[in-house]
Amino acid sequence: MNKLAAKLFALIFTLAAAVSVPGAATLDIYWIDVEGGASTLIVTPAHESILVDTGWPGSTPGQEGKSAGRIHAAAVAAGLSKINYLILTHFHIDHYGGAADLAKLMPIGEVLDNGIPDHDSDGVTNNDQRFARSIQPYRDFKAESRQVIQPGQALALKQSSDTAPVSFSCLGARQQFPAPPGMSSNVVCSESVPHATDTTDNANSVVMLLKFGPFRFFDGGDLTWNMEAKLVCPYNLPGPVDVYQADHHGLNLSNNPLLVRSLAPTIAVIDNGPHKGGMPQTLATLRGVPSIQTIYQLHRNVLGGAEFNTDSQYIANLPQQCEGNYIKCSVDPSGKSYTITIPATGLSKTYATVLNRP
Repeated sequence: MNKLAAKLFALIFTLAAAVSVPGAATLDIYWIDVEGGASTLIVTPAHESILVDTGWPGSTPGQEGKSAGRIHAAAVAAGLSKINYLILTHFHIDHYGGAADLAKLMPIGEVLDNGIPDHDSDGVTNNDQRFARSIQPYRDFKAESRQVIQPGQALALKQSSDTAPVSFSCLGARQQFPAPPGMSSNVVCSESVPHATDTTDNANSVVMLLKFGPFRFFDGGDLTWNMEAKLVCPYNLPGPVDVYQADHHGLNLSNNPLLVRSLAPTIAVIDNGPHKGGMPQTLATLRGVPSIQTIYQLHRNVLGGAEFNTDSQYIANLPQQCEGNYIKCSVDPSGKSYTITIPATGLSKTYATVLNRP
C-alpha cells in the first residue's frame, strides 16, 4: 500500500469510527394520550425509564387496554423493553387503571405509590365494594418490588458520563411538603385565594421534580388548588421550572395561579381528553403568565373553541376519534436546550433552558 492510499484508508477509518460512535443521549419525556387519564414516560440518558401513571383499564379486541397499548407503543418507540420505575400519583382509576394491563405487555420494576387504601380513596363509604373490585388488578400485577413513596425521596438513577446529571425526586405526597432549611419566603403568597377543601384523593397526589443539568420539569399529578398553594407558600419548594405539566388535566379545580406564577414555566403541557380538561379558567391562567411561550395539549377539547384550546398546531390530536398521538420533549445532553415535537404532525420547536436560577 503506497503512502497516499494509506492516508486515504486512515481517513476513511477515522470518519467511519466517528460516525459509528453514538452521540451523548438526550433525556426524553413522552406525554401519552390515554384519553383524559394521565401517563407520562421519562427516559434518562442511561436508558432507565420512569412511568408516572398508567391511564385507564379496559381491553379492546386483540390487545390489552387502550391505555396500556399506547404506553407500550411509546415505550417501544423509545427503545425500551422494561419500565424501571412506575410511580402512581394517587388512587383514581384514570391513573392506576392501565397498570395491570401494561404488566402483561412488559416487565415493571419498582412501584412507588401512596400505599393502596383498604377503602374508597375518596372516602365515599358506599363505593368501597366498587373500589375494591377496580383496585384488585393493581394489587395483583407482577412487579419486582413495591414501596410507599416518601416526601423528599429521590430515585437512585444511573448517571451517564457524557451528559448532565439527572435526578428525580418527590417534593410531596399525602399533603405533606417538607421544606429544606434556609428557603426564602415566596413573595406572591399574599395574593392567595383559597378554595373549598378538597376531600378527594386528588389532594394526596405525589408531586415530582425532574432535573437534568439546568433543565427542570414539574409533574404534580392531580394536585388541587389549596394543596398547590401549600406547595409554594410560604416557600416555593419546586422553584422555577422549564416545563409544567398542567395539574389535573388542566381542570379548573387545579392550576392555582399562585402555583403557575411561582413555577414560571416556559411551556405548559395539558394531558387532557376531548371532553375532559383544558378548561377556560386554566387556559386563561396559563396565557396570563408572562414566562409561558407555548401551551401544548394532547387533545382538542371539543366542548368549545379558543377559550378551551391552545393554537391547533400545538394540539397532538384534533379529531375526537383519534390515533393517540403523543407529545415528546427531548432535552439536549447538556440540559441547556430542549425540543418539543409532535412526531405524528411534524411539529418541532426548540427552547432555551432558563439558566442562572435562584
